[in-house]
Amino acid sequence: MLQNLVVMMPVIPLLMAVITYVYSKQLQRHVARLSVLSILITFLVSIVLLYSAISDNHVLTVSFGQNWGTLLYDPLSSLMSMVISGISLVVHIYSIRYMGDEEGYTRYFVLLGLMTSSLLFMVAAGDLLVLIIAWHLIGVFLYFLLGHDTRNPSSQRYAMWTLITYRFGDLPLVLAAALLYHAYGTWSLTDLFRLIGEDSQVRTVAGLSVVEASGMLIALSAFARSAQFLLHSWLPYTMSGPTPVSALMHAGIVNAGGFLVNRFAPLYMQTHDVLHLMFIVGLITAVIGSMLMLTQNDIKKALGYSTMGQMGFMIMECGVGAFSLAVFHLIAHGLFKGTLFLGAGGVIGDARKSDGVPKNELYTFVLERQAKRQKQPWLVMAAVTLIMPLIILVAAHWLVEQDYFQKQGAIVLLFFGWVTGAQLVFSAYKMQTTNPWRLFTMIIASFAIVVVGYAVISHGFNVFLYPDPNASDLLYVAAGVDLVWFELFVLIVTLAVILGWLLVYYSVRTAIGLQIKHSIWISLYALLSRELLVSDIYGWFAKRIFAMAQKLNNLLRWTL
Repeated sequence: MLQNLVVMMPVIPLLMAVITYVYSKQLQRHVARLSVLSILITFLVSIVLLYSAISDNHVLTVSFGQNWGTLLYDPLSSLMSMVISGISLVVHIYSIRYMGDEEGYTRYFVLLGLMTSSLLFMVAAGDLLVLIIAWHLIGVFLYFLLGHDTRNPSSQRYAMWTLITYRFGDLPLVLAAALLYHAYGTWSLTDLFRLIGEDSQVRTVAGLSVVEASGMLIALSAFARSAQFLLHSWLPYTMSGPTPVSALMHAGIVNAGGFLVNRFAPLYMQTHDVLHLMFIVGLITAVIGSMLMLTQNDIKKALGYSTMGQMGFMIMECGVGAFSLAVFHLIAHGLFKGTLFLGAGGVIGDARKSDGVPKNELYTFVLERQAKRQKQPWLVMAAVTLIMPLIILVAAHWLVEQDYFQKQGAIVLLFFGWVTGAQLVFSAYKMQTTNPWRLFTMIIASFAIVVVGYAVISHGFNVFLYPDPNASDLLYVAAGVDLVWFELFVLIVTLAVILGWLLVYYSVRTAIGLQIKHSIWISLYALLSRELLVSDIYGWFAKRIFAMAQKLNNLLRWTL
């Protein structure tokens, strides 16, 4: 029975998309309802499979060939299937009215069903071939969905740029699959992970460890799909596509990079250098993505850069060995970012109808009578910024397990949680409100609730995804860093937080400080508004390549 449900999960939306396409003329009025019905059935099936995984912890496999065409349902795939089908169901329902006046109504729902099916095949892939095919098809269907409006040149251009980035990102995954098959002689992920655990460093290609080389290639493919820095330029410019597509992309498709890393977690138990690289790349992406988000005046583009920053945090969590935490982050981000994008569609629609400013005297009178805004004392806020987030995080992880601090990877994550909390409290100091202490109290309380919930829930995810405690321990050991470098790193970041507060104090108290602050802010804003010149560099290289191609074309035309 459960094996039949495993097959039904990705096949139902695929069959409905094919039927809708073949009988589009006959079913034109019922296309949306049939698509929603198929996704609803898929979502219910995913709930049944997830319940089975939670209660019995079964690992189900269905094979259509001897060593390929395998579907695997374990705790990770069952959890991701429910999230994907649930988000897709909401997107389908939202699209009924949102896309009602658009051309290609039937084609849109066909592509949406094919995209959902590809995502479900990806998370349920039990061998490398199914994984690669689904991984490739996601990029193809995303191209057509982003370019749904064929009358908009910008959407077509950015859809093509996304497709090109995805194709370059697919190459490392294909190479990794070829290396692993050449070394271990199997496409099956289950057999592959078992063989890697037995002799991870024995098998080499051209003098390089197959596991290390494959781990690096898989990480590069995940970087491209999850919009890590230098491979991110496609993500913010996909906002010209339909809003429901943006919601599905940011809630499910971009998360595919995090899923890929988690799927190959047994491989990364043997590759500590690759995990360190993940941490560095994720850290850079999280910082830059968050900074770029703050410079945007377009709501959808700001959400796009927010996704970039959150994907950086997710990759960074994998880099410190907290793979289960990354899965929880992935799911939480998918839910709230999908909600934000769907809400943004309504906000944009309302904004087109009204400027939002009441044209009456009562509104002006109320504004003039508002209480005077206040700022918090500098010294008190600085002390609270340094101490309060640290206390909350220590208490949260003490509630989860008392030996948490013996894992260096978790310590790094804990430290960055403290830095994030410090940034949150610092924002309260910068905000001027009529009741600053109430605002400050609400920020501290919300931060405490989020962190404690985050720690407790992530611990539950770790028990569910990795029931064998040795597996999670091996991940933390692989991500461990030298104690000297770790202490130096903690010292540098701590000094940076303190220096930030000193600069704020200097800029507020002195006129020279205000001038310096203003000039630095203008220069930084100008640089961030140009995306650190990354897109300009890509554009320059593209023009050079096209010019060389044109010269080569002319040369061949006259010589051949």
